[in-house]
Amino acid sequence: MPKIHQLSATLSNQIAAGEVIERPASVVKELVENSIDAQATQIDVKVSAAGLQKIQVSDNGVGIDPDDVATAFLRHATSKILTTRDLFNVHSLGFRGEALASIAAVADVTLTTATDSGIGAKIHVKGGKVEDQTTAAHRRGTDVEVSDLFFNTPARLKYMKSQQTELGKIVDIVSRLALANPSIAFTVSHDGNMVVRTAGQGDLRQTLAGIYGLPVARSMVDFQAQDLDFQVSGLTSLPETTRASRNYLSLVVNGRYIKNFQLTKAVIAGYGSKLMVGRYPMGVITIQMDAALVDVNVHPTKAEVRLSKEDQLSHLLSEAIRSRLAKENLIPDALDNLPKREHYDLDQLELTLNKISPKTAAPTPPQGTELREETHDQPVNTPQAGSTPSAETAPDLTMDDLDDRPIFSEPQRLAAWDQRYQQLDANVAPALVEDLPAQDLKRNEPAERFPDLTYLAQVHGTYLLAESSDGLYILDQHAAQERVNYEFYRQEIGKVSTDQQHLLVPIVLDYSAADAIDIRTHRDVLESVGLYLEDFGQNSFVVEHHPTWFKAGQEEDTIKEMVDWVLRDGKITVAAFREKTAIMMSCKRAIKANHHLDDKQARALIQKLPQCENPFNCPHGRPVLVHFSNTDLEKMFKRIQDSHESGEMQA
Repeated sequence: MPKIHQLSATLSNQIAAGEVIERPASVVKELVENSIDAQATQIDVKVSAAGLQKIQVSDNGVGIDPDDVATAFLRHATSKILTTRDLFNVHSLGFRGEALASIAAVADVTLTTATDSGIGAKIHVKGGKVEDQTTAAHRRGTDVEVSDLFFNTPARLKYMKSQQTELGKIVDIVSRLALANPSIAFTVSHDGNMVVRTAGQGDLRQTLAGIYGLPVARSMVDFQAQDLDFQVSGLTSLPETTRASRNYLSLVVNGRYIKNFQLTKAVIAGYGSKLMVGRYPMGVITIQMDAALVDVNVHPTKAEVRLSKEDQLSHLLSEAIRSRLAKENLIPDALDNLPKREHYDLDQLELTLNKISPKTAAPTPPQGTELREETHDQPVNTPQAGSTPSAETAPDLTMDDLDDRPIFSEPQRLAAWDQRYQQLDANVAPALVEDLPAQDLKRNEPAERFPDLTYLAQVHGTYLLAESSDGLYILDQHAAQERVNYEFYRQEIGKVSTDQQHLLVPIVLDYSAADAIDIRTHRDVLESVGLYLEDFGQNSFVVEHHPTWFKAGQEEDTIKEMVDWVLRDGKITVAAFREKTAIMMSCKRAIKANHHLDDKQARALIQKLPQCENPFNCPHGRPVLVHFSNTDLEKMFKRIQDSHESGEMQA
């Protein structure tokens, strides 16, 4: 065994840097937190090449005494704690005394500072070694310039992501710190371009507007509550303003931004059933508590803390949000989202078709095209073969459209879209009777893949009854049309038609700086389905046209949902994105429950279903139909039963 020895100071600092300094955003976080502890009211962050080339953090804080400048770069050197008692009563963001030492161990650092005395100091440290130290004229405050990050640990560079990703991390952490400190004015600039700017007026809503945009800030409601140990307050969004991930909830404990799954879960629980499945609120939750009840010394980056009485705090937080939302009128304003035309006015569809004479009736469209529902006095127009659908022939998927339109024309290509449905054994219609004999549980190979169904009736405007030679079938009309729509849209979206519907009033979307960076990074994914977002200001985008298969009246919601997928999934592939879009569109354009169909519409749907590659499940995995066999029906009505006298089965 090698002889035990003590590590050198340089190597020790590099090891510590591996724990604290993971990426450029880690450097920004540590330096900005030092500036906050220095009572700064203005903090400016300037980065080049997403921080890998240079990071500069400037503040107007109290500064560092010239005699303490060299000491500040030593490990475990701090002015924020003195005794063990202080360690369990921490009021500052930094206290370990590792930030400057860890940064200087893996970078070239120049620090210039001055206090109220007017005497400034400048020190240059590279790779943990002091290169130069002099006096310097400087205003009150501190400037720290970090360049050549990881120059002496090149192995760390291979773990860095793209510049856009690293810049997004920097913007995100500064935004969180700005929300935790609304009285401090923050700016972030990248290669000379301003990315984030907050006013620092002490108004949390104003700070939030500077980060997420004015519409989001307006949709927030304030709340507050307290008990003997905790005081909670902040802003949280109305249920109509949500995102596809939990990352838009910022938790601040005693001025420190933290991550805590249980508290985030408590916030969501406060909404109860007011949130859609898979959607999460936005907000800033500020928690004030006795410093003795929180242990911040559990993680080198101090992002995770240990809280005493966490269950009590979670209950207080949930109840505060629940009681606040109970006072609000949660009916969303529909004036901005009124549909231009109802695509599923099925009660009027028969009148429309009756007005079409045999001479003007549309012929059977070629594969890949479909008929379109028109107003009462207009014939149904059919696009020519080989042409792309225009705004006037956009697919609306009304029930009678299903009569003649093929669902798909390229089975080989579509098979690659939906491999999870290739196993037929997993897609049989489930029987409702569970107490079948063992022999009945064995699946017999059917003569045909899908039964030949004859429509009987509709139940409660939701379910369709049909019969076949082997029994009774109940179909969920919404799930059935979702499947039909899905197999159409996944082909249409794959084509990425250049034909676009132009908007009379362009749609403007506002995002935070971090989100805007992600959107620009993955703009090609959005364009793969025909959605083009043009820059419209610093963190805003404008949409002037969209694919013709968007449902009228839901354009903005559809676009926002698609952008949310990109922001949430990050490295989402084009194929996965197209499939998600196809599923979303199939659901939006499917008939809903409690919608009564006439016989012709119901039969059209049942006739189209067998043409699908997988007619057994909707795109979300729910069953389209269930089966009552003839034997099941006979057993339920006791037409097959045990004889008390002979013990034999009688019919």
